[in-house]
Amino acid sequence: MRRDELAEAQADADPAGYRALARAPGARHVEVLDQRALPHASVTVRLGDAGTAARAIREMWVRGAPLIGAVGACGLAMALDADPGDAALARAHAMLDATRPTAVNLRWALDRVRQRAAALPEAARADAAWREADAIVAEDVAINRSLGGHGLVLLERIAARKQGPVDVMTHCNAGALATCGWGTATAPIFLAHAAGLPLHVWVSETRPRLQGVNLTAWELAQRGVPHTVVVDGACAALMRGGRVDVVFVGTDRVARNGDVCNKIGTYGKALAAADNAVPFYVALPSPTLDPALPDGDAIPIEARSPDEVLGVTGREAHGGSVRVAIAPEGARGYNPAFDVTPARLVTGLLTERGLAAASEAGLAALFPERFA
Repeated sequence: MRRDELAEAQADADPAGYRALARAPGARHVEVLDQRALPHASVTVRLGDAGTAARAIREMWVRGAPLIGAVGACGLAMALDADPGDAALARAHAMLDATRPTAVNLRWALDRVRQRAAALPEAARADAAWREADAIVAEDVAINRSLGGHGLVLLERIAARKQGPVDVMTHCNAGALATCGWGTATAPIFLAHAAGLPLHVWVSETRPRLQGVNLTAWELAQRGVPHTVVVDGACAALMRGGRVDVVFVGTDRVARNGDVCNKIGTYGKALAAADNAVPFYVALPSPTLDPALPDGDAIPIEARSPDEVLGVTGREAHGGSVRVAIAPEGARGYNPAFDVTPARLVTGLLTERGLAAASEAGLAALFPERFA
């Protein structure tokens, strides 16, 4: 795919005019939205070397499994611009890979760029790495668009038997900000809204980093999608009250047996959905599938700083941002970033190739090459 074609694909995916990752034609750097500043400010940051790319991933300037994979790929290309030797390639790969342990897309993208570059003479490596990184970005846009089309069919079926808007519940942010375009769990929502299908989205705030209220609500507002923000603890009650038709969530890694690892709090939503007969779908782009792991217990769970639990960032009256403590001084915090939802609680895995049962057999039927 040429650079102009990639730009057109991303523009189609982001009609509201924002893009989580961008590279100008011929540029040897990328620009990203600093997601720590949203929704109160839109700040673009230049990533010009592998070290800065690693910091952006580790400190969550960028986040979301597909996006950190793409940023990691670009970071490795930047490293080869500086030094195309074998030792430098290995160092940069290890540095970038260590930033976030749970999402499998990062290792997948880094391995893909390294394998492409390592097979070539040193003088050709950097250009080849950039081409591979561009291909990863383009493929992510196409995967998410296709996934969204299959999800749209699900929403249309619900709408056909319901009077009034389809009520969708989300968790965390699996939108265009977490990907290179369209998003995963949001792609069906965006396509449905563009098609004129009446819908409403319950946006779960997603403590402790508040990706739901800060990012998903912002994305929905940018596109004009009706939505309401609720605290995480209200979601089960909404389901019990019959106010949720379907739950769409993303994922950072899916094991061979269909167990799903996603942002902390996903498991609780899945339990509530099962108890109230609410369909619970996981949007799974194929690079996020990890058949090498037998089940969810084998997925490494990232533990982040307790400070994320003990404080919160908000906007002051004059427009600036401030971080304040919300726990008593000296309180201890525990901050697992992800949890695992057993496959038995998942209604289906929504992929670019269609809907798969949350099982090894279901996944292997759609992706036989991954299970060979």
